[in-house]
Amino acid sequence: MPSPAVNLLGAGPLTGTGLGLGSNIGDKAGNIRRALALLEDRGIVRLSAVSSIYRTPPWGYVEQDFFANACAVGQTRLPPLELLAAAHAVETDMGRQPSVRWGPRLIDIDILFHGEASFEHAQLNLPHKDLFERAFVLVPLAEIAPDLMISGRSIAKAAARFAAEPLEKWEAKA
Repeated sequence: MPSPAVNLLGAGPLTGTGLGLGSNIGDKAGNIRRALALLEDRGIVRLSAVSSIYRTPPWGYVEQDFFANACAVGQTRLPPLELLAAAHAVETDMGRQPSVRWGPRLIDIDILFHGEASFEHAQLNLPHKDLFERAFVLVPLAEIAPDLMISGRSIAKAAARFAAEPLEKWEAKA
């Protein structure tokens, strides 16, 4: 999927990045599509692939509605903390309200990886610390980047471990 984002924010080198998106309030699939559009329209990322949207059970705090989840990969010029701030700005502008940890949310945008290097900071650890433990991230990511290796691990092989998880494609490509 070629991106309309011709002018990317930042002065850094083009860096591959992966994003995980989730929503379980309102028009869940629409929230994911809107977040992706805002990320591109604002020049935060140039998306090269977006997964299908998956209907997934809640994780962590389970007394809530089901989620819609998707992943996207692309390029950015923003360093990790600036990318995080830009993603948080999209969440806020869309109307995300503070909630309990792993609780209901209009939109959640997680940075899964930023280039090939690890990044550790109080606000952000990359690759995402729970990446290899979450079917709702690995399955959509493997759909669009089956050959991707992160920290020496195959995304496709990691996703295969979750074949029995209750994930179903809810909607074709976001």
